[in-house]
Amino acid sequence: MDTLVFDIETQNFFTDPGVGWNNFGALKISVVGVYSYNLDKYFCYEEGEIESLGELFRGASRLVGFSMNRYDVPVLNSYFQNNIATKDVDLWQKERVDLLQELEMATGRRVSLSKLAGANLGVTKAHSGADAIVMYSEGRIDDLKKYCLEDVRLTRELYDLYRRRGCLFVPDAVTGEIKKVDFKVEENQGRLL
Repeated sequence: MDTLVFDIETQNFFTDPGVGWNNFGALKISVVGVYSYNLDKYFCYEEGEIESLGELFRGASRLVGFSMNRYDVPVLNSYFQNNIATKDVDLWQKERVDLLQELEMATGRRVSLSKLAGANLGVTKAHSGADAIVMYSEGRIDDLKKYCLEDVRLTRELYDLYRRRGCLFVPDAVTGEIKKVDFKVEENQGRLL
C-alpha cells in the first residue's frame, strides 16, 4: 500500500457568502496536489478529475498532510462520498499523519507551514491559501497547481526529516527562537506516536 502526501486548494472559503464556518460540503476544490511514495511522483488534479484522484487514494494506506484533519480530509472526503465511483474511498479510515496536529499536541500551539519550512528546510512559502483562491478566480490554474505542489513538496520534505531525525525545529511565535521538538517514531513505520 502507498503513502500519499497531499494538499488541497479550494475555489472558496468558509467566510464566503452562503458557505459558513465548518460547512465542508460547501467548499469547492480547485486542485489537489499529491506525492506518491510508491511511484516517487507528484500529481495535480483538478475538480473534474475526482474519479482518477479516487483511484490513487484507494491504493493508499497512509496519508500525510499539514492541517489535513481540520481541512483537507473533510473537504476531499465529502467529494469522494458524494461520487458513486469513489464512495468506497473513506479517508477517515486510513492512517493519517497530520504534522500540524502532532506539533500542536507536542507544543500546545500551532505554527504555519511557511515558518516550519523556514526553520527546518531554509525556505518559506511564496503564497498563501488566500492567494490560491485569487489564482483560481483569475484562471491562473498553472500558477495554482505550482503553488499547491510546492506545499506538497514542503510537507513531504518535513515528513521525511521527521522520519529520519525523529524531531522538527519549531520557531516560537513570540520570540522567534527555534526550539527542537522530539517525536517517538515507530521503527520502520515513520509514524508519529
